[in-house]
Amino acid sequence: MDRKHSFNIGYLIAALVLIALFQLWLGYRDVASISYSDLVRYVSGGNVASVTVTETTIQGRFSAPQNGKQYFVANRVDPDMAELFEKAGVEITGATDSNWLTTMLSWVLPTLIFFGLWAFLFRGFADRQGMGGLINIGKSKAKVYLERKTGVTFDDVAGVDEAKAELQEIVSFLKDKDKYGRLGARIPKGILLVGPPGTGKTLMARAVAGEAGVPFFSISGSEFVEMFVGVGAARVRDLFQQARQAAPCIIFIDELDALGRARSPFAGYGGGDEKEQTLNQLLSELDGFDPRVGIVLLAATNRPEILDPALLRAGRFDRQVVLDRPDRKGRAAIVKVHMKNVSVALEVSADEIAAITPGFTGADLANLVNEAAIVATRRGADQVTMDDFTNAVERIVAGSERKSRLLKPEERERVAFHEMGHALVAVATPRADPLHKVSIIPRSIGALGYTMQRPTEDRFLITTSELKDRMVVLMGGRAAEEIIFGEVSTGAADDLAKVTDVARQCVTRFGMDQTVGQAVLEEQRLQWLGDAPGSPHQKDYSEATAREVDLAVRGMIEAAYTSAKEMLNARTADLRAGAKLLLEKETLTPDDFAPLRRAAQLLPAA
Repeated sequence: MDRKHSFNIGYLIAALVLIALFQLWLGYRDVASISYSDLVRYVSGGNVASVTVTETTIQGRFSAPQNGKQYFVANRVDPDMAELFEKAGVEITGATDSNWLTTMLSWVLPTLIFFGLWAFLFRGFADRQGMGGLINIGKSKAKVYLERKTGVTFDDVAGVDEAKAELQEIVSFLKDKDKYGRLGARIPKGILLVGPPGTGKTLMARAVAGEAGVPFFSISGSEFVEMFVGVGAARVRDLFQQARQAAPCIIFIDELDALGRARSPFAGYGGGDEKEQTLNQLLSELDGFDPRVGIVLLAATNRPEILDPALLRAGRFDRQVVLDRPDRKGRAAIVKVHMKNVSVALEVSADEIAAITPGFTGADLANLVNEAAIVATRRGADQVTMDDFTNAVERIVAGSERKSRLLKPEERERVAFHEMGHALVAVATPRADPLHKVSIIPRSIGALGYTMQRPTEDRFLITTSELKDRMVVLMGGRAAEEIIFGEVSTGAADDLAKVTDVARQCVTRFGMDQTVGQAVLEEQRLQWLGDAPGSPHQKDYSEATAREVDLAVRGMIEAAYTSAKEMLNARTADLRAGAKLLLEKETLTPDDFAPLRRAAQLLPAA
């Protein structure tokens, strides 16, 4: 039932109630309330035509109207008491215990109070439990954003020029549908936005709606899933029905993997009927609507590998648009967009910020600009400088400083030698990333110190030599501890985990070990979300091959450790001098320590 019909029925009910109340008022106005003594006098005078006696009242009709009243009502009095009062000459009066209004209220008010308490308590409890109202249980929870409310255009989205170019066709179609139908082409029914978290998939969908100036239906995939079987399917039907009424429009389903996960042949035994019914209804709606009416379905996910194949076939989600992590040029464009709302100093360069933030997504860069503004505000500055951005990068990558964590002098000295070992090996290794900063200030993520290396450009291919150099730098801290103190500590636990991971991937994924051979022995890990915690690696090789893999990994790590020790043994004096200076200043850059600066200048170009 649509809103128009329900609106008319409400008016009809209100009119009937008003008519009934008016009739009751007219009847009440024509009835005279008289005393018992007056009733006796009217009866004695022959002015009463008929009466009706109830337990408490005497109601009747006058023979002729009295004072403009045709009917009367009087309280009933016990006959013995009436006779006694009459003999004594006492005037008998009375009032009715109740009238029609009080009688009605005595029934209506308790009912209203009961339903009011039910609506306030039970429905509030149901909403907190996710059950929702019983009346609206099959209604869609989609929020409609009109063009004036979206407020996002392609100018607000940077760093994803290829994706914008593909989605520009959708905007053109929504503005001029006849243009694409001229040669028989049809617009894709569904467009799937795929990419890592934080790359701007939702922002891109809202920008499409803002550019086209059409209604924007936004809903999360998890909102279709409820505890009642059939509710999700009903919400899908309701959503598409709303979209047909508002066409041309855009439907955006965020986190599609919550709704479109691949169906299992054992779902009927595990209570998966609700999700399957919801997915089947979505597939049916995708097949049923005509894209020529101007309905475009956009969806976003960062887990495309788990989506149902029936959802990705041609005719449903015809096109997949990848929003990957931006490159250096894209990061600079994103930083410029976010710096519009921040007061930055003239020397701040978006290109320099992009150079020290490889791998950052759009959301990471927005957070970086905000953190830099917070750092500048905390120190009482009028503008955000480049140092503030550098400190913000360190806060995001390594965590906030914890100067309150006091280390014992011997522990602090060990940390200084450890970090200086990383730094000296990093500047002495030809293909290592440039050294940015070394510090022994503890961080919130648990690190007692850190050595920051930031690449100057994006890398898409890494050679065997570069990977081995990374392993050498990772082993530099542990090698420095053994050279100076004669033994190692637990401070290199994170370094060992990283170097082991690099070595294992070299052997099992990249075929970079001659003993094991050029074969892929382990599946590629999830591209964007990483492995689930505690998930084992699938092994499709024998125990003999597994032993060869373990020996190859161990050999690569030992070779990296030996190379790091050789570099540091040749520069023991620089190691001791650098550690001493680091203990004094706590943070050093290549400009603060001459051996680091000289080594960096003598290195050949990577």
